[in-house]
Amino acid sequence: MTTAVLSARKTETADLASINWKAVCFAGIVFSLTLLVFYVLQVNSLTRGFYLVSTYQKQISQLGDENKNLQISFAENSFLDEAMAKVQALNFQKTTSVKYIQILDNSVATIKK
Repeated sequence: MTTAVLSARKTETADLASINWKAVCFAGIVFSLTLLVFYVLQVNSLTRGFYLVSTYQKQISQLGDENKNLQISFAENSFLDEAMAKVQALNFQKTTSVKYIQILDNSVATIKK
């Protein structure tokens, strides 16, 4: 039995010696560089996505403010349109000149105590 164990150990060491370690190291380095490039591309993509989301949030905020201003403007315009329609219905006319009436001091009624 000891002979079988010794022969098995001898074949294992022979198998490890026959591996081309330069090729294994080269493959490991290439694999590491590939993973590094993939990592850089993923971080770049993530950063670009964050920037786009931030830009779109600013645009949404600006459009919301503009929408509020347009709603206020629309409400004011519709009120003015209704007021102008009522003015025309009551046959009001635009004043061209203003004339003041002068009242004398003694012509005003006074209260006797």
